Amino acid sequence: MVCFDLVIAERVLIVDDDELILKALARILESVGYDPRCYQDPLIALENIEKDRPVVVISDFMMPGLDGISFLKQVRERAPGAVRILCTAAEDFRVALQAVNAGEVFRIISKPWHQQELVATVNQAAEAARLRSENEWLTNEVQRQNGQLREMNQKLEEMVRRRTQALLEGLIAALDYRDAETQWHSRRVSLYARRLAAALGLGEPDLTVIEHGALLHDIGKIGVRDRVLLKTGPLDSAEWGEMKRHPELGWALLQRVDYLRPASQIVLQHQEKWDGSGYPGGLRGEQIVIGARIFHVVDTLDAMTSDRPYRKARPFTEARAEIERCAGTQFDPKIAAGFLKVNADEWERIRLDVETVAVLAADLENSPRMVGDVLLDPLRKVLRN
Repeated sequence: MVCFDLVIAERVLIVDDDELILKALARILESVGYDPRCYQDPLIALENIEKDRPVVVISDFMMPGLDGISFLKQVRERAPGAVRILCTAAEDFRVALQAVNAGEVFRIISKPWHQQELVATVNQAAEAARLRSENEWLTNEVQRQNGQLREMNQKLEEMVRRRTQALLEGLIAALDYRDAETQWHSRRVSLYARRLAAALGLGEPDLTVIEHGALLHDIGKIGVRDRVLLKTGPLDSAEWGEMKRHPELGWALLQRVDYLRPASQIVLQHQEKWDGSGYPGGLRGEQIVIGARIFHVVDTLDAMTSDRPYRKARPFTEARAEIERCAGTQFDPKIAAGFLKVNADEWERIRLDVETVAVLAADLENSPRMVGDVLLDPLRKVLRN
């Protein structure tokens, strides 16, 4: 089988009130492979231009009813992809040049014309039309592909978010197997920390980093022996030394997860205090990352307002008074001031929301991953709004 490529001749629209000139121009252009369409009346040419779909339009200047410049101006509006050429006598050249400068005309052909110059001008015009068309196609294609790329990126980001959330919940679950009190404490302080960070004017990605750091603050306790972690009585000096290593152990663990590395500094410094009396580095003031300074405030809030084996929960007013009293020693005074400005009802709402999730999780006997995806996500959305 023999296949032939079908070559479609490019269409050139010619407008001139002189029939002989129309025939001459048409014959020349047809001989070099173009498909001419001829009109003596410019108004009829305009009526048919969308149907003819020319790549090049050649117009006489002096015509009854509508001059060439006015005609080509309307061509520009109706067929913007067509390249426009004005064919004019020498005495009209100055007027035609103004049309070129105004952008209405691509080139000028003088009358009488030289055939070689005429063909070269039309070829250049057709090439300009092709390049313009290809550029428009490429622009549209790039926009289309960019749209597809944005859609793919959104899907990938959602997949990463879900997998990361599953990883976070898995890490917390691993600690829960050893310390049953940790799970809901970690979730409360993570949401408290996000709320306080927002009140201080922080935005993304800092809010998510602080939430993750607070959620995983005790993850290093996985490396602490059960005999020490679960001991009911006071720790001796050696045991206390082992317990104090958990921030560094947590930091080292999170270094292996790129997405969580920014949050690892909060894990490392969550036991540091504003006055330098904390551990493991004895950092003070703004040497401590802001996420750890925020955590320290909300951790105190949760510790005082939660039941412990050795005491009952204290009212919010006592926790508030303690944070206010220790501003400038244990706590960054600016962060403590930001905490005091948040209405007490908001902290209570977060606590009640997490307690509701805890009850539902117990009733449904879901895995920690399902609890995170199905139940905790709505809480995070409430806090983000």
